[in-house]
Amino acid sequence: MAKGVQHGLTGRQKAAILLISLGPEVSAQIFKHLRDEEIEQLTLEIANVRKVDTTEKEAILSEFHQICMAQEYITQGGISYAKDILEKALGSQKALDIINRLTATLQVRPFDFARKADPAQILNFIQNENSQTIALVLSYLQAEQSSMILSALPQDKQAEVAKRIALMDSTSPEVISQVERVLEQKLSATVTQDYSSAGGIEAIVQILNGVDRGTERTILDALEIQDPELAEEIKKRMFVFEDIVNIDNRSIQRIIRDIENADLQLALKVASEEVREAIFRNMSKRMSETFREEMEYMGPVRLRDVEEAQTRIVATIRRLEESGEIIIARGGGDDIIV
Repeated sequence: MAKGVQHGLTGRQKAAILLISLGPEVSAQIFKHLRDEEIEQLTLEIANVRKVDTTEKEAILSEFHQICMAQEYITQGGISYAKDILEKALGSQKALDIINRLTATLQVRPFDFARKADPAQILNFIQNENSQTIALVLSYLQAEQSSMILSALPQDKQAEVAKRIALMDSTSPEVISQVERVLEQKLSATVTQDYSSAGGIEAIVQILNGVDRGTERTILDALEIQDPELAEEIKKRMFVFEDIVNIDNRSIQRIIRDIENADLQLALKVASEEVREAIFRNMSKRMSETFREEMEYMGPVRLRDVEEAQTRIVATIRRLEESGEIIIARGGGDDIIV
């Protein structure tokens, strides 16, 4: 093994060599997840690298792979499980070195085991618990799981749970540990003694983005009565069907190409004139006339069908935004320069 791998190279130097080895495309994707200050430091470090020894590069790639595998093992079954697997593969000392290096900076999120569970199973356990306990569990689950569970809760409980998630700041490790022990007898992760932050506005926005339109409306309507300021803050950060009026024309044209005509006709059947105008002005004259005629002859429609159509359209819009094909300006966000 090259001399520099064992000693003499800083973590930043190793990171620079790793990024050089991975190539520009992969490195560019990694940079998207770093802070500006980290990008500047690594860019400077990369610029200072004149030549990468093959043996040194292979050793750093191997070290990186071992750390990634260790993190994966910790996620699967906790630190003890990771240590056992690494000892069998690399020997006791090497395993201990990797675990020590990881645990110095790694905090394993509570409820890891629950994030692999069926939402229906979790619901069976927590549906009769108090709203604060349900909010705590949902804050740590994946947004998709929490959305399904929140949708399945009784309506009178949904808004209260949503409110508690939004207002949650930090929870003591003792409380988290106690709830974990009840939810799963054998913990899959070690709870640190630091206060763990979960919940908050962003957490409930992600969860509400995944529920059906009816549940979303029920929760927001109830929150508007209970806590109007909180409801307004949540609505600023999430996209609902009516927000189409705030999207630029080019993006609306892109959205129209990706959604079913039947869904759009249903959604527009009860939409405001402002929403209809935003859609129709981005269609050809012929398409707009056809849509208006077909909507006129559609007759009465069920509210549930309309809400389901709007939910599918919003899901398409969120997918296009996540892929970078459209940009949505939200309340309080940065101005968009076209």
